[in-house]
Amino acid sequence: MNIQEYKGIFVFAEQVDGVVSNVTYELLGKGRELAETLGTEVTAVLMGCKVEGLARRLAEYGTDRIILADAPELETYMTETYAHALTAVLTTYKPDIMLYGATAIGRDLAPRVSARIHTGLTADCTGLEIQDGTNNLMMTRPAFGGNIMATILCPEHRPQMATVRPGVMKRREPVKDACCAVERFHVENLSEHRNVEIVDIIKRVSERMDILDARVLVSGGRGMGSPENFRLLEDLARELGGTVSASRAAVDAGWRDKECQVGQTGKTVRPNLYIACGISGAIQHLAGMEESDIIIAVNKDESAPIFDVADYGVIGDACKIVPLLTDAVKRIRAERA
Repeated sequence: MNIQEYKGIFVFAEQVDGVVSNVTYELLGKGRELAETLGTEVTAVLMGCKVEGLARRLAEYGTDRIILADAPELETYMTETYAHALTAVLTTYKPDIMLYGATAIGRDLAPRVSARIHTGLTADCTGLEIQDGTNNLMMTRPAFGGNIMATILCPEHRPQMATVRPGVMKRREPVKDACCAVERFHVENLSEHRNVEIVDIIKRVSERMDILDARVLVSGGRGMGSPENFRLLEDLARELGGTVSASRAAVDAGWRDKECQVGQTGKTVRPNLYIACGISGAIQHLAGMEESDIIIAVNKDESAPIFDVADYGVIGDACKIVPLLTDAVKRIRAERA
């Protein structure tokens, strides 16, 4: 393989029902940063049926070019059709770097494409940087249950491929009315790669806000003492217009669902306000929330590491402090009404 033939940074622009995933915009921002280091361009690969209207939005977030594979066979995500189409794109254009979101679709698609084009794949990355002197992509991810961070290189094969956890990379501010070139890409024999039939799609409906989308998170840890005490956090979150998240210890104890977990083995969040209640602040948890705009920590251990990253700290029993915070918020809202 002559790696000198491979140029540019490609981002898989994941969309479902005509809505581009948030992680796509995050990857375009990181892709732009990497492209500036390498002196190259960022290309978004958009697949679906009648999705050309999404191109303008992608352009606003920093892509220089869009490769559009638009076909009826790509209307709904299916492993074989998407893997065949994306493999054809990568074989034709030969990018240096290919990035996917570490979503259900990205985690399904990326390993199959990497196997077909005989290159490596680093999954669930939390950091991407260019190595000085070699221009290799340094892909950093948690290893051994999040106890260490491993940086992985793929020096002899191209493209260098990685899936990146949602919420880790910061999206750029959109440039209004930006535009870019759109290249239509025709994939041969797509219908021959539809080896399953989708009879029906049943979407799960959840009344709970996704913690990735929340502007305010009230997060609980082992220090809350019991699952019943999480009701105190729910009351505070409701008053603040946010939702409840949890540390790994609380999730492992069965107090909250896995989808609420913040940290290296959970989700990486960037809310405007993060209130950590009864969370000691292990490095694995800090990695998932330290980029929050404002962090408030409530813990009875004054030496807890969470205070090192907190903007404001309250030393005390979270089960006693949180109801006081809830009452204070209620009073303020009443005064402003």
